Amino acid sequence: MTVPGIISDLDGDNGEEFTSSKVASSSGERKIIVSNMLPLQSKRNVETGKLCFTWDEDSLQFQLRDGFSSQTEFLYVGSLNVNVEANEQEEVSQRLLKDFNCVATFLSQELQEMFYFGFCKHQLWPLFHYRLPMFPDHGDRFDVRLWQAYVSANKLFSDKVMEVINPEDDYVWIQDYHLMVLPTFLRKRFHRIKLGFFLHSHFPSSEIYRTLPVRDEILRGLLNCDLIGFHTFDYARHFLSCCSRMLGLDYESKRGHIGLDYFGRTVYIKILPVGVHMGRLESVLNLPSTIAKTKEIQEQFKGKKLVLGIDDMDIFKGIGLKLLAMEHLFETYWHLRGEVVLVQILNPARSFGKDTEEAKRETYETAKRINERYGTLDYKPIVLIDRLVPRYEKTAYCAAADCCLVNAMRDGLNLVPYKYIVCRQGSRKKALDDLSPRTSMLVVSEFIGCSPSLSGAIRVNPWDVDVVAEGVNSALKMSEAEKQLRHEKHYHYISTHDVGYWAKSFMQDLERACKDHYSKRCWGIGFGLSFRVLSLSPNFRKLYVEHIVPVYSKTERRAIFLDYDGTLVPQSSIIQDPSAEVLHILKALCEDPKNTVFIVSGRGRESLSNWLSPCENLGIAAEHGYFIRWGSKNEWETCYSPANREWKTMVEPIMRSYMEATDGSSIEFKDSALVWHYQDADPDFGSCQAKELLDHLESVLANEPVVVKRGQHIVEVKPEDVSKGLAAEKVIRGMVERGNPPEMVMCIGDDRSDEDMFESILSTMTNPKLLIQPEVFACTVGRKPSKAKYFLDDVNDVLKLLKGLGDSSLSLKTTPHTQVAFESII
Repeated sequence: MTVPGIISDLDGDNGEEFTSSKVASSSGERKIIVSNMLPLQSKRNVETGKLCFTWDEDSLQFQLRDGFSSQTEFLYVGSLNVNVEANEQEEVSQRLLKDFNCVATFLSQELQEMFYFGFCKHQLWPLFHYRLPMFPDHGDRFDVRLWQAYVSANKLFSDKVMEVINPEDDYVWIQDYHLMVLPTFLRKRFHRIKLGFFLHSHFPSSEIYRTLPVRDEILRGLLNCDLIGFHTFDYARHFLSCCSRMLGLDYESKRGHIGLDYFGRTVYIKILPVGVHMGRLESVLNLPSTIAKTKEIQEQFKGKKLVLGIDDMDIFKGIGLKLLAMEHLFETYWHLRGEVVLVQILNPARSFGKDTEEAKRETYETAKRINERYGTLDYKPIVLIDRLVPRYEKTAYCAAADCCLVNAMRDGLNLVPYKYIVCRQGSRKKALDDLSPRTSMLVVSEFIGCSPSLSGAIRVNPWDVDVVAEGVNSALKMSEAEKQLRHEKHYHYISTHDVGYWAKSFMQDLERACKDHYSKRCWGIGFGLSFRVLSLSPNFRKLYVEHIVPVYSKTERRAIFLDYDGTLVPQSSIIQDPSAEVLHILKALCEDPKNTVFIVSGRGRESLSNWLSPCENLGIAAEHGYFIRWGSKNEWETCYSPANREWKTMVEPIMRSYMEATDGSSIEFKDSALVWHYQDADPDFGSCQAKELLDHLESVLANEPVVVKRGQHIVEVKPEDVSKGLAAEKVIRGMVERGNPPEMVMCIGDDRSDEDMFESILSTMTNPKLLIQPEVFACTVGRKPSKAKYFLDDVNDVLKLLKGLGDSSLSLKTTPHTQVAFESII
């Protein structure tokens, strides 16, 4: 990497043959878990000064191994939470690899500050939580140096993965937003790498995400994975909307799995929230210290209803709003004064700044005001615990609390409600000893990731303190029987969807997403962080002039079919008529008597006739073949009866109503068809309206001789026997009937409608009516999945190829004269 933010070409594009020499997988596939931090606890021995390491059993990366058999090999890549001097890094690396199967990524202190505390915590984290830096004191503005540090850190992580990976066997699973461009580095090195990513935060709506200056680079980074995981459908929907609006990608459900087609690769979307580690929670519940602390809490708040909150000291956790809601509770429901206590545990802040300090100050001031107003000498309605609270003590509070209140304004998942439910259930041992029914009650913000999975919870809008207060009151006065039913429902879900289930389910989907990796050919395209892999059929290759001219030269009868828009004229061009170069090339091809050249287009016959009038011998199939003309001196033909046009009177008012309801849409009137265009409408709304219009028209026209098709930003209604494929068949059939069956057929097009033509042309190879089986060259414009066997990159490539054929025709005309002159000399 020579410049921060740029992928060096030294990484290479042919990394498929690389095999690690350091760590080879002897037992087949491994799971390589890549995260910002390794699942280790680190500390220095005071006497020896050496670093000591132990597993962090509370780490998600460590717990997810429960979803797999004990024989599954895991390799962890990440950084350490302690500073390691340069002279001891090699020794530490060897120890971690040998003792823990961990590969340490060492970041300099400066890089760590800029990468984690800079870009991750002060730019990505606020933005992903819907906080825009509209003013300098309202968040940090985008800083390109922090972005370069983020990319540099991701590159260092990729180097470590490359040192140890066996790309043919290993599965790589990247965790969270710290490493969102890492997939691009890995995909550039190993085109067929098996790569998954899970986002443990929100993915914001497109309106928010689009403000990020490096939005495309991050999106393309994620799309270089095979599987992308999200906690909720909302997060996935926002990501898909961003892909649609910014990259023009559409998604579809494939047998229940959401998939994005990205340059021939299918990128799958996984939606499943992370669960808790049941065994770890129950082991803490069984600790003598937990049992003793639980009894102490129950005695301390005897006769009171205990409401529990456990939150980081974070501006997005809504602690201030929670206290205002409790204040409103005491104001409105006076009978709860002296009866209800909120115990709010404040976890240490993960990031620091002016906003965090203000949130903490507001919390203390509000708590003080409530306690002074509603408290007594022996009663405090708000109890703040602002210290490092050990796990057993949090567990004890969960086990003792009557209600858990999670009021976050934005939160990726938040496992506190899950842990509360498990603690209220108690350990299995305790449950067997005590057969009394278990109850619990949850009041949760509708803006946290676990909310959709807790159907028995009371969901509230954290900004509406009245609603939150009412929610807490409802939870406290609810009957024991109903609390029990809600608790049982929650516990069943949480116990069957634990962290092991989540990990196993994700890996199963990743294996499914990667099963076809070696059935296609791959090309790396794009520079820097725009790199992506094009994955296509092994028989799909570029069509060169040198490849086709020998066949072209030796054949006596040739059929050439050309699309217009996107093939001869750029799709995005404002000027729609052909250039002088295009007309010159077409004229040269048409003047060769061995050629039958046709333009096959969806455009109307008048436009095509005017634009292509200089080419007298050029055939035109207008409106997808509804009208056909063999040359400018011939009449237009159509085999379709114009009598049955009643369907148009049915379709037009329906389309017009959708046009009026969808800003940016329009109707195109053709002799053969009616087309509703929505390329200028809002992408999401236009797509939704197109689906609705398609269903509407199909139901109305069920008994009519027409078809309703949805194309690229269009919905079209046309006679059922009209297509480019049928037009090509009709031309070839006409050539056969005239005694001139083609020996070579070439077809070039760029969009979905041309796929019918490719399929039809390829079927001519097995047509028994043809006396000579033709050489077929079906060619799509652009490297993309197609029924064609060849491709050309763009319009310039098409014109270059056609010019080469035209020049070949001219040279063939002069060859006989040269041969005669040579023979006369002899």
